[in-house]
Amino acid sequence: MTRPIARRVIILGAQSAIAEAAARRFAAEGSRFVLVGRDLARLNEIAADLRVRGAAACEVEALDLVEARDPRGRMRAWVDTLGGISLVLIAFGVLGDQEEAERDLHALDRLLAVNFNAPAVWAATAAEIMMAQGGGTVMAIGSVAGDRGRQSNYAYGAAKAGIGVFMQGLAHRLAPSGARAVLVKPGFVDTPMTAGFAKGGPLWASPDQIGAAIWRAADKGGPIVYAPWFWRFIMLIIRAVPAFVIHRSKL
Repeated sequence: MTRPIARRVIILGAQSAIAEAAARRFAAEGSRFVLVGRDLARLNEIAADLRVRGAAACEVEALDLVEARDPRGRMRAWVDTLGGISLVLIAFGVLGDQEEAERDLHALDRLLAVNFNAPAVWAATAAEIMMAQGGGTVMAIGSVAGDRGRQSNYAYGAAKAGIGVFMQGLAHRLAPSGARAVLVKPGFVDTPMTAGFAKGGPLWASPDQIGAAIWRAADKGGPIVYAPWFWRFIMLIIRAVPAFVIHRSKL
């Protein structure tokens, strides 16, 4: 199967290191982009880089995707700008602070809104358009943290678990139309989000490795894609560990 060129791509949370790495691969195919995020200056830098790398066109819009009103109207406007849509990549999210979320219910509410509520709304909005056109892929970035609740990050993990189930259900709904929904689940990734972590070792991936997985998943696979692939088996083992063992740990 020949991969299409001049793909039409909307990236929500385009300032993400993973999103930028994926966008570079699509740009090399001559794709057209709408990049959406909160930092206009940074979006313009990314757009300029993508044009140099081969992007046929690259529009940007500064928008708070959690607080944005009228997602249907915004999505239709972006699709009109591109002249159609092949892929919507939902890449925004925050790791948050578990202890803060336990102390402050507003922090917990914000963490859930950024990592589940808003991505679900944007995914559903993109899916409506793709069902109508009979094709396309809506993709969200999840996390292996959603595979099992642990005391160290269960608020973040719960949101990622929620978006995982949402995307699976959306994939089921879209299947008869020819459109697709995919959740990419990275493990540990060396990005600004994980700046406070001790890094190194075989379990850590680069943004480009995850970007490559996104690029491949745009056409095939899913609805759940672990990135790198070995996390599927790691999490299979972790899910199988009895609760009484987990409860004795500090994970």
